[in-house]
Amino acid sequence: MSEKNQPISGNDLARFSGPNTFMRLPAVNDLKGLDVAVLGIPLDIGTSWRSGTRFGPKEVRAQSAMLRPYNLGTGAAPFDSLQVADIGDLAINTFSLSDSLRIIEESYDSILMSDAMPLAIGGDHSITLPVLRAMAKRHGPVALVHVDAHADVNDEMFGERECHGTVFRRAHEEGLIIPSKTYQIGLRGTGYSAEDFKEAAGWGFQQFLAQELWGRSLASLGSEIRRDVGDAPVYITYDIDSLDPAYAPGTGTPEIGGLTTPQAMELIRALRGLNVVGGDLVEVSPPYDTSGNTALTGANILYEMLCVLPGVTYR
Repeated sequence: MSEKNQPISGNDLARFSGPNTFMRLPAVNDLKGLDVAVLGIPLDIGTSWRSGTRFGPKEVRAQSAMLRPYNLGTGAAPFDSLQVADIGDLAINTFSLSDSLRIIEESYDSILMSDAMPLAIGGDHSITLPVLRAMAKRHGPVALVHVDAHADVNDEMFGERECHGTVFRRAHEEGLIIPSKTYQIGLRGTGYSAEDFKEAAGWGFQQFLAQELWGRSLASLGSEIRRDVGDAPVYITYDIDSLDPAYAPGTGTPEIGGLTTPQAMELIRALRGLNVVGGDLVEVSPPYDTSGNTALTGANILYEMLCVLPGVTYR
């Protein structure tokens, strides 16, 4: 793998053809030599409202065919310096959430042993808990940048302790994340009580409500996070419902009053320089946006994450 993989150019092969991989990168089974492994986790049996995120990886990949390798806004050229490929989808058990979470954790154990950095396309937010379990085994507790309309800190839902609304309570209880370096950005909507967000703030989570961010550039917030985190390993988890439904209607639990796409880009770009060890883009539910715009937005956000990874060349 001495030559770096490049997305297929739209001038060599029309964008509506070619492989259904992220940005039409090569599909590989062997992780040897990879710096970044893009993978799909097509799971939606952990969601509590609208299903459909099992189709997220396929549609995000399809819409990513529009993306080109060079970031005009920042000068990032990730494929000049990182070896990136699409390793396909994890073979989750679509009839068992608990078994699927086990499969995800064990799969990540193997990926991380290869030294490839995983970037996942979800799937509902349940996938992030087993990912963080594997990350903590490799890196110790990680700093967390969590962009979402919801804090996902319920104790249980319908008696279940592991689903998309309980992820970060479990992660905190299990010592997978650093509470004082956990940032929840874009929180909003209605709740069951005043404690819905406050309890996690008591653990040390730093929470930024969407209404406090309306009309603001998020570049300064990203810069503050970068200074606070320092050299700690960082995991980025981006729930597409952090965006206002005007920008991303294709999601399972939409909430009005959300972030804008420019704010999302400002935030991620400002994280450049962090010791990012992995990330995910979750909760794209294509059946609720037949235009494909939500998946296109998700593909761009994942690309922006790729552009701020350690070692990326800037021209």
